[in-house]
Amino acid sequence: MIHSSDEAASPSGDNGTLAPATRVAHLGLDPARFDGFVNPPVVRGSTVLSPTYKDLVGHTGRYSYGRRGNPTTEALQTAITALEGGDGTVLTPSGLSAISVALLSLLGAGDHLLMVDTTYRPTRNFCDKALKRLGVETTYFDPLVGAGIAELIRPNTRAIFLESPGSQSFEMQDVPAITSVARARGVFTLIDNTWATPLFFRPHAFGVDVSIQAGTKYLGGHADLNLGTISAVGKAWTLVLATHGDMGICVSPDDAALGSRGLRTLAVRLERHHASGLEVARWLAASPYVSRVLHPALESDPGHAIWKRDFSGACGLFSLILKPVPEAAVATFFDALKLFGMGYSWGGFESLAIPFDCSDYRTATRWQAEGPAVRLHIGLEAPADIIADLDQALAKMQAAA
Repeated sequence: MIHSSDEAASPSGDNGTLAPATRVAHLGLDPARFDGFVNPPVVRGSTVLSPTYKDLVGHTGRYSYGRRGNPTTEALQTAITALEGGDGTVLTPSGLSAISVALLSLLGAGDHLLMVDTTYRPTRNFCDKALKRLGVETTYFDPLVGAGIAELIRPNTRAIFLESPGSQSFEMQDVPAITSVARARGVFTLIDNTWATPLFFRPHAFGVDVSIQAGTKYLGGHADLNLGTISAVGKAWTLVLATHGDMGICVSPDDAALGSRGLRTLAVRLERHHASGLEVARWLAASPYVSRVLHPALESDPGHAIWKRDFSGACGLFSLILKPVPEAAVATFFDALKLFGMGYSWGGFESLAIPFDCSDYRTATRWQAEGPAVRLHIGLEAPADIIADLDQALAKMQAAA
């Protein structure tokens, strides 16, 4: 593991009182190491030479091998660790790889995993295929279970995986209630925190052992990066670090540099996503063509109280349920959109829209939608233009119904 200097880990004068926007502008930077250059260089390399035999066999150097880290990857790891409040961070090539490495770090044959039913669908596929093949049993649970999770824990339950809000349907989980039970029973907890990022929700402060982000989304912020981060504390950090190294997981220095660059503007971008997302969500909630909007920051949302209690902001991702219309009319709506792309990602500068239906893969809960379901990512375009685009597309949908 690379241990970064305290100077690089925290901005000068940071005693815990600096605002997140200030911290992300400085975390992980150490210009004195690089002749005053603000950003660390993009170091591409595998071999690291030692000056003497004693240094080689004693592993006294700051770096040992390219796969194990270099100044470029270290800068991002250091910044994420400080932002998350964890004991350490490892980087992976994607959000899903971060999830799979984290789960493999904590689970083995004969173990039992409790997985939230509203998890990201590729996470579910990993559990149902790879983990099952390795002898790990997965039980899916209602995201609203709260402290009732205690009734689902077995003697061989090793970990509980959370995602709040839930993927696509945006149910809020009572994270501290679940982690309190888990710690009392000696069970690890993990969370996919991509939606909030550690700027709007800090999982470790709520008792979560492993915090995972798809850096592909808001950390990158420009739809040009695949990246995952795993922050962990205590014994979980020891296990994650070991598994990450044993599996030979690493990211390219160019991708790490893009992640670090995205971090510098993360706070200002999220502020815009938050404000624009809420403005558009409120407009949609008043539309005669929309049945309901699934957005935990809306006062009308069932999970709003938990969001308000635990989170300091929201991103630009939410869903809506249209009033019943034929599928052909739904297709008209999507094809009429001009500012929204249709693509399976989010977190970038661009607005996106996809249809979805959770009914065929939820097992602990029942997905019931009274009309077609749409997931939106509100990008950095002017909210008035986004609303105008949705307005004309909804009108064309209704005309085609």
